Amino acid sequence: MRERAHVREVGPRDGLQMVKTILPSARKLAWCRGALEAGIRDIEVTSFVPPKVVPQFTDAEEVARGAVAMQGLRPSVLVPNLKGAERGFALDVPQVNYVLSASEAHNLANVRRSTEESLEDFARIAAVRDQRPGVRIALGGGIATAFGCTIAGAVSEARVVEIAARLVEMGADEIIVADTVGYGDPGQVRRLMKAVVAAIGHVPVACHFHDTRGLGLANVTAALEAGVRAFDASLAGLGGCPFAPGATGNIDTEDTVFMLEQLGFDTGVDVEKLIDLRREVENWLPGERFSGAIARAGLPKTYRPRAKVSA
Repeated sequence: MRERAHVREVGPRDGLQMVKTILPSARKLAWCRGALEAGIRDIEVTSFVPPKVVPQFTDAEEVARGAVAMQGLRPSVLVPNLKGAERGFALDVPQVNYVLSASEAHNLANVRRSTEESLEDFARIAAVRDQRPGVRIALGGGIATAFGCTIAGAVSEARVVEIAARLVEMGADEIIVADTVGYGDPGQVRRLMKAVVAAIGHVPVACHFHDTRGLGLANVTAALEAGVRAFDASLAGLGGCPFAPGATGNIDTEDTVFMLEQLGFDTGVDVEKLIDLRREVENWLPGERFSGAIARAGLPKTYRPRAKVSA
């Protein structure tokens, strides 16, 4: 039995938030369905933010509702505040991911309040969640700019660990540590993630890396060494942050799955099906910048697909 590594597809949310084309709801759901058919069970499908802020997510309820109805899929949504969380709760989305920034300057620019105020809002969200009848919805606590900030520069690692611990105390079921602007390097990732895992080892930890300066996959390997076994990635490397001008997007889902499999982990994902899905998405989004080495060069002849390994 190979050790499991989990990849969450965030393309329908993070990948689309800055693209020029407003993708129809049906195609967003087709993206989710294609990723599910390739073996990805966890997908961040949309964000509950005001439509005037991100017009791409005007159809957030429709997409979330369609994703929740997909058998075998465990969709999640991203929210910046209690109002967004309540929209997710109303649709019984299995996981609601809340985001705040370790950088005060970034948090003020992104959600117009201090990090401490965002932590207080998370406590309110957890309280509302815990009072709901029926199936308990999981809460993800996302810590943006954990490795540095384009506005403030360096971010205190001790502060990141403190925020992670407080989110868990308040009721987070998962901590997601994000290199929002692509400042992280393997040494920093190894050091910080060891500290976070040690502080909250009883709660799952995931990493969200961007490949801004070409260190995305190197940072994945560093996080693996620190004990992390879950990663966000976006098909074709789509995505970005409005506070990191000119930055490339998230780590590429196809490349991430390929590397994890080559390292001996079981992702449960079919890379070739991901590449087929990527071709569709490329056609849907003309003029966008796509990245990824596997889609460009192809799988090596030495690659042994998961099904053959299992056999």
